[in-house]
Amino acid sequence: MLTKFETKSNRVKGLSFHSKRPWILASLHSGVIQLWDYRMGTLIDRFDEHDGPVRGVHFHKSQPLFVSGGDDYKIKVWNYKLHRCLFTLLGHLDYIRTVQFHHEHPWIVSASDDQTIRIWNWQSRTCISVLTGHNHYVMCALFHPKDDLVVSASLDQTVRVWDIGALRKKSASPADDILRLSQMNTDFFGGVDAVVKYVLEGHDRGVNWAAFHPSLPLIVSGADDRQVKLWRMNDTKAWEVDTLRGHMNNVSCVLFHAKQDIIVSNSEDKSIRVWDATKRTAIQTFRREQDRFWILASHPEMNLLAAGHDSGVIVFKLERERPAFSVSGDSMFYAKDRFLRFYEFLTQRETQVIPIRRPGSASLNQSPRTLSYSPTENAILICSDMDGGSYELYIIPKDSISRGDTVQEAKRGIGGSAIFVARNRFAVLDRTNNQVLVKNLKNETVKKSVLPIAADAIFYAGTGNLLCRAEDRVVIFDLQQRVVLGDLHTPFVKYIVWSNDMESVALLSKHAIVIASKKLVHQCTLHETIRVKSGGWDDNGVFIYTTLNHIKYCLPNGDSGIIKTLDVPIYITKVSGNKIFCLDRDGKNRVIVIDAAEYIFKLSLLRKKYEHVMSMIRNSQLCGQAMIAYLQQKGFPEVALHFVKDERTRFSLAIESGNIQTAVAAAKEIDEKDHWYRLGVEALRQGNAGIVEYAYQRTKNFERLSFLYLITGNTEKLSKMLKIAEVKNDVMGQFHNALYLGDVQERVKILENAGHLPLAYITASVHGLNEVAERLAAALGDNVPTLPTNKSPSLLIPPTPIVCAGDWPLLRVMRGIFEGGLDNIVQGDPAEDDEDMDANWGEALDVVDAEALENGELAAVIQDEEAAEENEEDGGWDLEDLDLPPEADTPKASVNSRVFVAPTPGIAVSQIWTQRSSFAAEHAAAGNFDTAMRLLSRQLGIRNFVPLKSMFLDLHNGSHSYIRALTSAPVLSVAVERGWTESSSPNVRGPPDLVFNFSQLEEKLKAGYKATTAGKFTEALRLFLTILHTIPLIVVDSRREVDEVKELIVIVKEYVLGLQMELKRKELKDDPIRQQELAAYFTHCNLQLPHLRLALQNAMTVCFRAKNLNTAGNFARRLLETNPTNENQAKMARQVLQAAEKNMKDASHLNYDFRNPFVVCGATYVPIYRGQKDVSCPYCSSRFVPAQDGQLCNVCDLATVGADASGLLCSPSQVR
Repeated sequence: MLTKFETKSNRVKGLSFHSKRPWILASLHSGVIQLWDYRMGTLIDRFDEHDGPVRGVHFHKSQPLFVSGGDDYKIKVWNYKLHRCLFTLLGHLDYIRTVQFHHEHPWIVSASDDQTIRIWNWQSRTCISVLTGHNHYVMCALFHPKDDLVVSASLDQTVRVWDIGALRKKSASPADDILRLSQMNTDFFGGVDAVVKYVLEGHDRGVNWAAFHPSLPLIVSGADDRQVKLWRMNDTKAWEVDTLRGHMNNVSCVLFHAKQDIIVSNSEDKSIRVWDATKRTAIQTFRREQDRFWILASHPEMNLLAAGHDSGVIVFKLERERPAFSVSGDSMFYAKDRFLRFYEFLTQRETQVIPIRRPGSASLNQSPRTLSYSPTENAILICSDMDGGSYELYIIPKDSISRGDTVQEAKRGIGGSAIFVARNRFAVLDRTNNQVLVKNLKNETVKKSVLPIAADAIFYAGTGNLLCRAEDRVVIFDLQQRVVLGDLHTPFVKYIVWSNDMESVALLSKHAIVIASKKLVHQCTLHETIRVKSGGWDDNGVFIYTTLNHIKYCLPNGDSGIIKTLDVPIYITKVSGNKIFCLDRDGKNRVIVIDAAEYIFKLSLLRKKYEHVMSMIRNSQLCGQAMIAYLQQKGFPEVALHFVKDERTRFSLAIESGNIQTAVAAAKEIDEKDHWYRLGVEALRQGNAGIVEYAYQRTKNFERLSFLYLITGNTEKLSKMLKIAEVKNDVMGQFHNALYLGDVQERVKILENAGHLPLAYITASVHGLNEVAERLAAALGDNVPTLPTNKSPSLLIPPTPIVCAGDWPLLRVMRGIFEGGLDNIVQGDPAEDDEDMDANWGEALDVVDAEALENGELAAVIQDEEAAEENEEDGGWDLEDLDLPPEADTPKASVNSRVFVAPTPGIAVSQIWTQRSSFAAEHAAAGNFDTAMRLLSRQLGIRNFVPLKSMFLDLHNGSHSYIRALTSAPVLSVAVERGWTESSSPNVRGPPDLVFNFSQLEEKLKAGYKATTAGKFTEALRLFLTILHTIPLIVVDSRREVDEVKELIVIVKEYVLGLQMELKRKELKDDPIRQQELAAYFTHCNLQLPHLRLALQNAMTVCFRAKNLNTAGNFARRLLETNPTNENQAKMARQVLQAAEKNMKDASHLNYDFRNPFVVCGATYVPIYRGQKDVSCPYCSSRFVPAQDGQLCNVCDLATVGADASGLLCSPSQVR
């Protein structure tokens, strides 16, 4: 049983497959009807107008309709396109069990617990016949697929067959429906429209289901007596043929399989059983753990079944439909209808070769699963699932390819997979011993090889090589040398397809395709939502594959797309040019012609075959949003430009490719402020001053225009801008323009007119305009501002521009790879445009002299566009609406070409650092703090980054040097690389030079030891914590140094924990017991010997004072064992020991057992004895009680306790 789709829902009582679409309707006990797409596995719609369970549901064969019947006595007809119920048929007086559309007439048959069957006309929405005769609930009523018959099953223990031939004749004559209704009422209990043809009696209990055979005069029924009965009928009578026993509870549904000679039944015993209809024997049983089955449905066209149970639906197949085939050169062998057949691709001729007879088998799925062919020996290996996996070896006589009638005895054997690995050798997988048996053509084992992985299948991988498949990986294994040539982790691989040159392999999984090289080096992975079915390589190295409903392609870089939509699944056997040879599920050879233009175009772009790309653009109709988006995404906007008619898209592509000329044309068509602004930005980037000026004029962007004239040194136009600002009464604009021009008199005049007399006076006096200054001083009277006496004034005069007027070479814009070859397609002959190539920007956009008009008139011009048209004088500079010259006079971009590629900026060194490195320190040095934090979180479980913030900033600043360039230019940052010398190659970038190193930490460790000895515990703790916080951000060179770093973490961690406990002890004044415990725990930290002696002395003193003599004696003993060099220490210890030996008692009980080894919890400071559960910090390895899991580590103050982490990474030697 091959499950294709499963749902989880309430109990399912009715099912129906759509005849064309991959849909199934499920009606539920809760009153909801669900519409599922079983191919995609998605719920498309739900309909819930019924009140109570819906027991019957059925799709119409051709209309967008379905019918449902429920416990609310209603039959509803729905339109699934409109998502609503069209009408309701009322008439039944009890629950409705089943409903079904007639395959031809506009009829619906319904069965009900009111003991009747009704036939309705859904077009006239009336009941046209009532079939009475059953004397208990009618559980099911179905039309015959061809004849004028209805079969019904009832709890009165009978199956009835009704003849509705009269009804057909009646509906054929155009009698009125109303008349028919009155007629029906007259003969309500003895209608002549439908008569009982047969009553089938034989079941001992109520019958739940009865169904016709699709073509033979057979009926199958299932009942509460747990039996399935087979009945035969002819024109005059019907009789019982056989009874199928095996179900352990009521049989709820039974039907004939549409394609195979089998009966499928399901039951409340939680099983589905499959029976051989000819031999009347059980073939297979499928069970569920918890769920009783209620309903079965079979697909009208395809080999699919569905079963409804207590908690959902399963859609399944009984057998695989994929034909087994093996392609060799221009021919193919395949298995069909128990024959081996031969097909030639060139002539498209097929012949029968030899029969491959199967002995009578009592189960399904016995057809060949794989074929393997040896061309030199003309031998075929056929593998199937029979006997748990077996193979048959046939040697094909040379002359029998044409005849196909000789039966020969095959050599058989047991094995999961069998394939040819050489001319006359084949490999068989022995899964029990995980080995491969190499056999000769006499079926004798010549060699055994143990496989490197636990393989469940083997595939061909070149002569003498095997591709072995495990659950999550594949390996290529050389049988001669017994070595693994390649290894790749993949989803579970179902099929493999080698390219024609055996250089590439496609590994096909259920929902993924992995492309790899012949050594299994991964190239790309594709994921599909729909099942992948087959594939083949074309002559260009493109992989063509099929899903359930598409033919698709996959390029070597992983790009994919759809070639064609399929009605039914196919299995590709060979791809040649634009033809796909394939087998369908019936084993028929088909040839599909495809349009390969799209993927050939993309492949040519990928392989940089630009001549081919150009010829394809010229000759083909490749277009569409998808192609434009693809070209843009792949960095070919200049090519996409030639496919596009939409001006907005053309503008965006032109800006992206640096094609200013096309961008100007598009901007004129669109004529929106935003587009002119973007054009100005791009033109400025290219240094195309003319276009920048043009764009600013179109948007009336006076401030930017003035600044442009300043930097291009166009003082003439600047002075005209000043007059424009004056006309518009824009005081700020006037002042800016005067400032840009260096016109002091004008500035003074503007300030005076604006009423800023003190400013005007200062400006005049500083710039030496004494007469004006005196006049202004007189006007100011007593309010004359005083100038600073000891300062020398500087003049506000604009700098002289380096380049005056015209364009400046900011950016080299190069002709594209297509070298203008595409121009002719869009623009026609370029010769036509040659005349106006030298049109000068200055002329085309000359600014008209504003002095010719008086101010009032010029203001009118600017305010009123119509006046500009009427005004025939040498008019003002009409910035509101430029009367542009025709297309020929539009300013030209300075480079004479239509296709441009703007050079790509280089990669920043900091980006190179982050791309190459897995060290958090190097990411922080590059300024990528977020990736540095992610790395630390992954490697060491670090969650709290507050202590590291200053170090991140130090790393970033310390790995860069900053250089001032020009006064107006920004500061340049230069990356400082580790190990750089003057002889280093400029193209090879080293890693960053980091400010933290291991030797600094050693210095800090010594300082920490010193502070501890001196009893400066707070200072010592700060130093040790600094070391712990710095270690994640250092990089060392050798493996030996890595070990030293790890050792340092352990040392420092012990000191931090000990010092934290000692500081905590000093805070506790009122709790002598806790003080003693903390002092005791401190002595169990792994400290240097001098510090351990001090800790022991401390603990001894604390316990002695508290009258805990036994514990104090233990500390004294341990202190003496260290041979203290300080005589006072030794003397005190001996005295305490003597006192303790006289009185071996403790005044108070401590949570401390020195005989039992323990570690101290870093958060609660309690002992965790050996054997007790604990959790640890992934970074500093401090141990904690389980309750601290997920909390921040108290020792290092960085990591999360119990977090998963990969471990400290601090040296390139670890990566290698």
